This record gives sequence, structure tokens and C-alpha cells, in this order.
Amino acid sequence: MQLFALGINHHTAPLAVREQVAFDPLRLPLALVDLLRTKPVREAAILSTCNRTELYCATEKPETAAAWLAEYHSLPAREIEPFIYTHPRRDAVRHMFRVASGLDSMVLGEPQILGQMKQAARTAEEAGTLGTLLNKLFQNTFAVAKEVRSTTAIGANIVSMAAASVHLAARIFENLADQKVLFIGAGEMIELCAAHFAGEKPQRLTIANRTLQRAESLAVRFGGDAMRLDEVAARLAEYDVVVACTASPLPIIGLGMVERALKARRHRPMVMVDLAVPRDIEAEVDKLDDVFLYTLDDLGQIVEQGLETRQAAVVEAEAIIDERVAHFLQWIDARETVPTIRALRDSAERARRHEVDHALKLLHRGDDPAKVLEALSRGLTNKLMHGPTQALNQAEGDERTTLSDLISRIYRLH
Repeated sequence: MQLFALGINHHTAPLAVREQVAFDPLRLPLALVDLLRTKPVREAAILSTCNRTELYCATEKPETAAAWLAEYHSLPAREIEPFIYTHPRRDAVRHMFRVASGLDSMVLGEPQILGQMKQAARTAEEAGTLGTLLNKLFQNTFAVAKEVRSTTAIGANIVSMAAASVHLAARIFENLADQKVLFIGAGEMIELCAAHFAGEKPQRLTIANRTLQRAESLAVRFGGDAMRLDEVAARLAEYDVVVACTASPLPIIGLGMVERALKARRHRPMVMVDLAVPRDIEAEVDKLDDVFLYTLDDLGQIVEQGLETRQAAVVEAEAIIDERVAHFLQWIDARETVPTIRALRDSAERARRHEVDHALKLLHRGDDPAKVLEALSRGLTNKLMHGPTQALNQAEGDERTTLSDLISRIYRLH
């Protein structure tokens, strides 16, 4: 049974394709059972995130798993075949180690993927599709990711706009837990920023959006509240940190609006982060004394510095991964010899029992114990030596030479 990793990710497929093969987390256990029931797959786990959908399988025919992926999502196979990659054995192990370590992520070194892989393993285990091989692989994967993160700088520094926003706000406010944060917009970037700020447990978190329903949906996820976009002007003074990212062609927050907010705040400082292109906050706001306005360019400098540090750590991480891949493959190879070892031991045990039974009969008959033990030892020796001796006697030419060398190694003959 061979090990394979197959799927699509942000490197091989656009979002329009990735979202078509994404799995509903609630239906994932049933999908795993279906995969094992309908195809020649012995073990399976599925990792499904916004950036990747991957199947980790123990099977002799990975093409059937790829076909199942298309069939399960009611897609013609030809629509996703150009985007699918298949990694056999060594490449599969290396791929999983790299994914868990954040080396294959859209944001290099991001830590969320490790938690997602752990959840994929738990789901497969609960569904009963995680066998000995995949279970061992996942445990090794988690250990490698931990080693990479603890011994290299792959997870150090800031490499995302969302994390940089929190970093800049923390420069001004010593404790973000005492601050109120307003997000303007409800798109993907705001969602990422809200997740990062929510981790700091601010005093209040509010989402403002043209569509109130979308704002409320996002706010619920992060324990915040929502408001309509047209309420921002009247309530801006309530917030210490403002993060804006909309698709508006014109600025949403103007100089006059901020001046009025500062007056109401009695000139307590505000941090404003504008992630939009074109800008959501008028550039003139940056001239106000009590406002710390940061744009995409400001955040980009922080991210670039962080990426340089992480890129330097990639070489170290890859070296660790290559070494651990070799160790895991050695375990697989050793596992494949288990049936032979078991058969060899069974054969030796049968010979032992036969000779012991024969010796006991002789002892019960009253024979000399010393002679019985001698016969026992000779009988065992003859039985255990019969196989290799016969193989040598029957072999010819190169085969005899090869067998002779192997037996010398096995029995450490000199």
C-alpha cells in the first residue's frame, strides 16, 4: 500500500476553482467514509482550507482518489485535472512536513495551518479512516512543524498586513485590551485584521459596512458589534483604533470628520490604518498631531523586513524536513518487513515447540536428562540451519555468491 498526497492549492488553482472543491467541515466525516467505501483507498484524511484542499491517502491507485474528488463535488474531472498535483511516498511526506511548517503557505511561516492539519487528523480519526500509516505520518508531521518553529526563525517577525496593523497600534497603545477598535468594511482583509485584533481582546470591536447584515455576521464571529457605514461620522470619536479597507472610489473618512472626532476625544490619540486602494482615509489626516495614520506602504515595509528574516530561515527548515523525511521513510521500510519477521519467528517457534515436546516425552520415559538436552540442542540447530543450508546447496553461480554474502551478513560470520 503506497502513500500519496494529492489536491489543489493557491499555487496551482485560482480561488474560483479552489472554492468548488472545498469541503463543508460538518460533512467531512461522511465524505471520508464515502471515499474509503467506494474506492480502493485503505486510509484517508482530508485537509480543506481557503487556500487548499488535499487528500492524504494510503492506496495503490491515487488516480481513483482524484476522480472521487471531482465526483464528490459533482464536477467533470477534466475541469480540475489541470490543477491537481499528486505526490507519491517521499514527496508526499515532504509535502506534508512543509505544509505543517508553513513553508507552503500564502503567508510564509503562518501558524494557522498547523492547527488546521491537527483538526484534519482528528476528523479522520473520529471517522475511522486514520490507520497506522497515516496516524504515524501525522504525528511525525506535527513533531517536525514544532521543531522547525522552535529552532528556526520561520515564525518570527511580521509577514502579513493584518499582523502589521496590530503591531503598529501596539506601538501607540501599551495595552490593546483597553482600546476600542473600529473596522470599516467587511471584506477578506478586514476579516483577517479583525481576527488578529480579536486575539488581543480589545475592550470593544465594531464592524461598519454598507451592508449591515454582512457586518453583523462578521462581528458575531469575533464577539463584536456592527453599525451601518453612514453612522461612522457620528461615532468615530468612540474608537481608539480605526482600520479601513473598502472598495470605495472616494475617501470615506475625511479631514473634517477626524478633526471633529479628535475634539470630542479631547485630543486623545487615534491610530488609523488605511489598507484600501484607492485610499479610504484622506491623506491630509496624517498632518493632524493626535493621529497616527499608516498606509499600505508603511505596513509593506514592516512585512518586507519580516519576510527577509523568514526567507533566511527557509534553508534551515528545509534541512530539518529532509532529515525527518528520511527517518520516516526508514520507518515505512522497516514496517514492510514486519510480515517476514513475523513469519520467521513463527517458523522458529514451531521448531522450538516440536523439539521441546519431543524432549519432554523422552524425559517422561526416563531417558538420561543430559542426553535429552543434547538431543534437544542438536534438533533445534538442525531445524534452524536447514533452510539457509539447503538454499546455499541448491543455488548456483551468482545466486550462490549473493546468498553466501547475505547469510554471512545475517549471521555475522567471519
